[in-house]
Amino acid sequence: MFTFILLLAELFEVNMQRSETLLGVLGKLHTYYAKSIFLFFLIQPGFYFVLGIVIFTGVFNLSIVFLLAIKIFDIFYKIELIKKVFIEREVPGEIVQMLEWKIPPLFFLVGAGLYPLLLFYALI
Repeated sequence: MFTFILLLAELFEVNMQRSETLLGVLGKLHTYYAKSIFLFFLIQPGFYFVLGIVIFTGVFNLSIVFLLAIKIFDIFYKIELIKKVFIEREVPGEIVQMLEWKIPPLFFLVGAGLYPLLLFYALI
């Protein structure tokens, strides 16, 4: 049941972030970040769900720690990219090229496929 709920949370995140390029993804996230940092964090329900599982079930093994670490790194890396691209406007040339790469549609489903499996493994 927990894995299915996490899958739904991840699909919600995919829907909120989907774009053709990384710059498009960051642009969408920047709109939430510009309105409120709290709104930006609210559109990350997978992180809060995993954190809630840790708190309410007491499960704290290597798999769940790895899952939390990935989610935390993902959130704060996006914040740093948003700051560099949209606020400070200081982006190295190599990163500008990366921001313009086309993202395959299935790429967004990697988290939705990986995170629920990690959670399932952590809970068994």
